[in-house]
Amino acid sequence: MEKKRVEVAVGVIEKNQKIFVCLRSKDQHQGGLWEFPGGKVEAEEDVFSALKRELKEEIGIDIHSSTELMRIEHDYPDKAVCLHIHIVTEFAGEAHGAEGQPSQWVAISNLHELDFPAANKAIVERLQAAQKE
Repeated sequence: MEKKRVEVAVGVIEKNQKIFVCLRSKDQHQGGLWEFPGGKVEAEEDVFSALKRELKEEIGIDIHSSTELMRIEHDYPDKAVCLHIHIVTEFAGEAHGAEGQPSQWVAISNLHELDFPAANKAIVERLQAAQKE
């Protein structure tokens, strides 16, 4: 049986050398772990449109632009994900857990202290490596 494949638009929201992260609900896939906000790319959407929609719904911001950071393909036991990770620095509104989820701004240098899903660890590594350059 072939695993379900999910395309996901992920926003790395950056402001003042800090990144906005949210805590996944216990009842979600990979629940109880921190994540970079975003969500599923619907069939009729491109990645930027999905990112714009998801970030408005999830953290209440309107993004003006994004820059692709990287793409990650990861196999979990129950599904395969393709994460389209974009850096977002130009946005309107104050990021917050618009769906009631805990959220916070975290210094890039401290991101490794949080528990992220396995697929997100490469994002943390890339952000911290870039900061040291």
